[in-house]
Amino acid sequence: MSEEGEPKLVNPEFTKEVIKRGADTITLCFQCATCTGGCPSGRITAFRTRKLMRRVQLGFKEDVLPSDELWLCTTCMTCDERCPRGVKITDIIMTLRNMAVEEGHMAEAHKRTAGMLIKTGHAIPMGDKFRELRKTLKLDEVPPTVLCDPKLYEDVVKIMKATEFDKLIGERIDG
Repeated sequence: MSEEGEPKLVNPEFTKEVIKRGADTITLCFQCATCTGGCPSGRITAFRTRKLMRRVQLGFKEDVLPSDELWLCTTCMTCDERCPRGVKITDIIMTLRNMAVEEGHMAEAHKRTAGMLIKTGHAIPMGDKFRELRKTLKLDEVPPTVLCDPKLYEDVVKIMKATEFDKLIGERIDG
C-alpha cells in the first residue's frame, strides 16, 4: 500500500526498461537476502537491498525511483561479491539512479556533489583544511586533478555540456 492507503501501481514496463538498460541480472534474484545480510549501509540505515530488488522485479516504479533509499547504497559491491546467483546489484542500483535522475529524483547530498563538480570540475571541496593536510603530508597543496589544470576543467565542462549534466541536476554550467 502507498502512504495514502492506495494500492501500489505495478508497472511491468518499468522492469522491462531496467532489464533493457543492461541490468538483466535482476531476473536471477530469488530473494535469498544474502545482499541485505552483508550490506554495510543496511546496518546503519533503512536501506534493504533485497527489498529494493523485489520492488524492481514487481514493477513498483513509483515506489523505487523517487525513494530516498535508492541513494543510501555506498556502491561498495559487497552484495555483488556475496550474491550466490551473480546478480549485479550495484549495476542495477546505478541503472535505477540514472533512471531516477532522468525523472528529476536525486538525493540532496548527491546534488551538492554534482554541483561541486559543475563549479570546480572536482567532486570534493578543496578547503583550507584539506590544503594544510596535504602540506603536512608533504604533498602539493592542490592534487594533480582538474583542480590544478584549467584545460582539464574545460574538458570536464565540455563533457558535462554534451551530456546535459547541468539539466539533470538543475545547475547552470558557467564554463
